[in-house]
Amino acid sequence: MKDISTTDHLTPFSCQYTPQIPELLLKLNCSIAISTYQAGKLIFLSPKDENSLVQLPRTFSKPMGMAQDKKKDKLALACKDEIIIFSNSKDLATHYPKSPNKYDALYVPRVTYHTGPLDIHDLRFGVDGNLYAVNTLFSCIIKINDDYNFSPYWTPPFIDKLVSEDRCHLNGMALKKEVPKYATAFNQGNTFQSWRENITTSGVVFDLDTNEVIAGNLAMPHSPRLFGEDLFVLLSATGELVKIDINTGKYEVIVKLDGFVRGMDLHKDYLFIGLSKLRKNSSTFGKLDFAEKANHSGIMVIHLPTGGIAGKITYLSSLDEIYDVHIIPDKIRPNILNTITADFKSGLMTPEATFWAKSNDQ
Repeated sequence: MKDISTTDHLTPFSCQYTPQIPELLLKLNCSIAISTYQAGKLIFLSPKDENSLVQLPRTFSKPMGMAQDKKKDKLALACKDEIIIFSNSKDLATHYPKSPNKYDALYVPRVTYHTGPLDIHDLRFGVDGNLYAVNTLFSCIIKINDDYNFSPYWTPPFIDKLVSEDRCHLNGMALKKEVPKYATAFNQGNTFQSWRENITTSGVVFDLDTNEVIAGNLAMPHSPRLFGEDLFVLLSATGELVKIDINTGKYEVIVKLDGFVRGMDLHKDYLFIGLSKLRKNSSTFGKLDFAEKANHSGIMVIHLPTGGIAGKITYLSSLDEIYDVHIIPDKIRPNILNTITADFKSGLMTPEATFWAKSNDQ
């Protein structure tokens, strides 16, 4: 394992990785984006060369779900009480005042939706640029717009009213033909946080078109994803990646990992899966059988056609829990600006040109 830290002591966000990871990212021509609400960061992991990685952590308030509009080269990030939309400018990246000619992308904040604290989990761009989100607090899937804090799109049939009670821990969403098609939840309860009662055995997958449960008795399902016509889900409580038969509800275990799995993205034949370290003082995590083994966080890379492990990144400090994982394609050194520091106010974009404004004190 190689260490991204260059000192003997552990610097913030120190991590180790198997030797093949940098070369793989270079060959795939991509970077990894990680959201960690526990550390309050969105992190870009990129190949520095064939032998080493470099990372860029940016501070956000409780970052959770991420979304990509690859056609328009936009990112979206769900935070504690807002969703921020970023647009990429390669020209602003090239002339970034602090590090010119260093980055091949720069995601700059362009729109902020003030949603309020909805505990948004999964987030996706859909048809016509619509932004869909899983509103876990109100147990529904929503559309984001500038008219309301949220507009309900789909609610599980057993939820009798929209209240801020996180009744079934609806958390994951998969789109088909750019509209929500499948969703995951921890149970089918209709009372305040009812999902906590039998958390490791009551998970379900919904078909939003039919309002039916197509798979049940799942171990804390997260991150449903359609790869082609196949539906994959992470079973967090067992550390398993599974492929679900949407006709029978049965599933095939593709790979079993020693960790709490949540957040994944596929790029070409490689699946990047987030691992979280279990909180020892958590009444929820304490119920899991593999709590002793889930003692680290990071990224597992799986070669999906074979189910083989292609590499691993392990964090040694600062980062314990990951929510979402996305691959940023065709970029091997992206940057992103938050709205906490003033940098983003100086990057100006028009349809024809970009500018970095000079501060008044220069």
